[in-house]
Amino acid sequence: MKILGVSDSHDSGAAVIEDGAILAAVNEERLIRSKLCWGFPSNSIIKVLELAKLAPGDIDLIAVASKNLPITEKAHPYQEGILFEESNRMLASKLGRRMGWFFETQHWVRAHRLLGTPKYLSRKKALGAIFRKMGFNCPVKYFEHHQCHAASAYFTGGKKTALVITSDAAGDALSATVSRGEDGHLMRLKEVGSFNSLAKYYSYVTVICGFKEGRHEGKITGLAAHGKPVYLENLGQMIEFRNGGFSNKSHLRHEAAKKRILEFDASAKKEDLAASVQQFTEEEMKKFAKYWIGRTGIEDLVLAGGIFANVRINQELLENTGAKSVFIHPHMGDGGLALGAALYAYSLEKKLEPFAIDDVYFGNEPGEIKEGSRDSEIIEKKYRRVETNSPETEVAALLKKELVVGLCNGRMEYGPRALGNRTILANPSKNEINADLNKRLKRTEFMPFAPVFEPEMAPPHLINYVRGQYPAKFMTITFYTEGLENAPAIVHIDNTARPQVIEKKANPAYFGMVRAFREETGIPCAVNTSFNVHEEPIVCTAHDALMSFEQGCIDALVLNGELFVKK
Repeated sequence: MKILGVSDSHDSGAAVIEDGAILAAVNEERLIRSKLCWGFPSNSIIKVLELAKLAPGDIDLIAVASKNLPITEKAHPYQEGILFEESNRMLASKLGRRMGWFFETQHWVRAHRLLGTPKYLSRKKALGAIFRKMGFNCPVKYFEHHQCHAASAYFTGGKKTALVITSDAAGDALSATVSRGEDGHLMRLKEVGSFNSLAKYYSYVTVICGFKEGRHEGKITGLAAHGKPVYLENLGQMIEFRNGGFSNKSHLRHEAAKKRILEFDASAKKEDLAASVQQFTEEEMKKFAKYWIGRTGIEDLVLAGGIFANVRINQELLENTGAKSVFIHPHMGDGGLALGAALYAYSLEKKLEPFAIDDVYFGNEPGEIKEGSRDSEIIEKKYRRVETNSPETEVAALLKKELVVGLCNGRMEYGPRALGNRTILANPSKNEINADLNKRLKRTEFMPFAPVFEPEMAPPHLINYVRGQYPAKFMTITFYTEGLENAPAIVHIDNTARPQVIEKKANPAYFGMVRAFREETGIPCAVNTSFNVHEEPIVCTAHDALMSFEQGCIDALVLNGELFVKK
């Protein structure tokens, strides 16, 4: 059975599965070069069908993620404030102070869904017409936002029985859910309405600190280690864990909530606000997970939703909740909804047991540089092709000389992390590399760049690695470190690192580069950061990689297995 999953919300995209196996998954941002774009992912749909070698008529079912969304027939760029724009017009925003008691209850969730029915029916009609126009003639089914998050985590988590937790700003009237995953089925145990969203408070602080909600929360995670959590009590007066969920005690939302946070302290430092919201969110999420581990007796956690892009929260859930293991779906944000919808739809039609994934190279190849093209002319004029039987040792030698190397090989990674096929490698032996990379890539990061290890190098340097080794494949969790004095550039001020651990079977060429660098230098890891300039998506094609090379982002490029250096 062939299923096309589609998501047209934040970071829209598409995925194709056949009999439960993932054939392809691509997000629209990579194809139209507009980071975290919104709207109908027509390019992604065409691309995943091409990758799966299928035509629209071959698809048996289309699974659409999210029910209550406006229709945008063409993907459009991320808009600041869009995550809260619609909610600002809603009754909950206007009457929150007076009717907070009502909005905190499930009555509000049911009312929200009832009020959204006309939009849902209109959405079904409009999307049905678009699919028919594209040549599809199969049934189309729609699934609730958090159900898709839960399915993405459970079915790729590798555990037959798991405690499935989702959490984000909002989606289809909810901000968090808890489900019991067992024998290929998901049974929902708890829903937390969007009025009581813990993740939105993290986004409020993100905006107050001068960044964009839904886009720059990771900067707050890095900035947090530079401040002091002096506003924990203030935040606790606004929202808290209660009765198995969260309660928005302040009954405030959006602009009103941001104004209250600004009133904590007129001279508040960004670092202290970041430290406060980070520690507060960690503590409340730990209470949430501990409660449901205790209620269900299930100690294996699988997670999805935007809040789990926060790698420090994931570490705390692994180490301080009684969890035996933690897995985070590699595309934990809304970009993973399309695959989640497809997997969930299949599980309702056929038996689907949870499975583990070795890699997430679900995208397209870079493509070749066409002879006589502008790109070809640039290569001939500016770059030299290195004739070698061992690109791995050549790359290791360049890294030893502290040059920066871009990799654009094989099928593109699915998700927000670069994991070897659209990656920049660098030497971690000096802290100065962080400033150098930030300048080249036009970034303003508050944390060091991530390391990549071979599996045998991880346990000596990453504390608790064995329990977190599955998410470490996908760079979705941090660990405390030890013995990395010769790699200071990848250790944060709080002594943590967010590693990728690459196995040879997943990516032999990339693994070979990491190993050759260690053998050449004695350093157990290399810097791995995503191959993109700030505010741009990760590179997708050979052309994208070459343009970055020309702009000076890297000193050498491995493209389709061939090594190029500047003349």
